[in-house]
Amino acid sequence: MIPEITPEILDEKLIISGIYLDLTDGMKDHVREKVSKLLRHEPHIVRVRVTIEYNQTKSNHGQFTAKGQIEIQGPDVVSGESADDAYAAIDKLVSELDRGLRKRSTNRISKRTKPNRIELDVDIPKAD
Repeated sequence: MIPEITPEILDEKLIISGIYLDLTDGMKDHVREKVSKLLRHEPHIVRVRVTIEYNQTKSNHGQFTAKGQIEIQGPDVVSGESADDAYAAIDKLVSELDRGLRKRSTNRISKRTKPNRIELDVDIPKAD
């Protein structure tokens, strides 16, 4: 069963910020749409932080960097992606965060099913 993500829950769990950039309503809606898919996959997410940064280079050509952090019980999932277009950077970021959540999930399952075994090379003297 996929939990329904209401706009109130999404606004409560999502923090969007821009650095050297004014975020448009279209960008915010795009981020909300993409992040809602992450929240459907993993209901235990506490908060998602997305920062979009515009890096102006010496030429007229700029670069957009999207950084994301998923706060969840245990280690956080952190990623960053760059692209020439802000929307492309957001898409890359969300796919990378999704990949990180899947990797985290499979690692946790494998640790539960296959715990580390410790073999001790100790000679125990026999009692006579």
